[in-house]
Amino acid sequence: MPGSVVPHWEEGLAPAVLAPDYQRIMDLLADGNGMRGEAMDSRQLAAALGLEPVPAKVEGVRSKAKRPAVQGWLAGWLAGWLAEKRPGLFSVPVGRGGGS
Repeated sequence: MPGSVVPHWEEGLAPAVLAPDYQRIMDLLADGNGMRGEAMDSRQLAAALGLEPVPAKVEGVRSKAKRPAVQGWLAGWLAGWLAEKRPGLFSVPVGRGGGS
């Protein structure tokens, strides 16, 4: 959703508080490689969401995944909904799953 607010992650806060697009990305990463400390890049996420892996779609997914990853850094602490291991490469932090 354009302009969706991503609440700061804190212990006990469920992904259900996130907008549906963010929940889908969290679920993909948690059910896929994210729980094992591996990550998916924006192109892989776009394909897993059923989108064509064309630049416009990939950039849209990257932008959506970046918001829950970056909010922890903006608040001055490391914990966020997602981890961005390098630009465009996202995972769910170890010990945190998706599941709406």
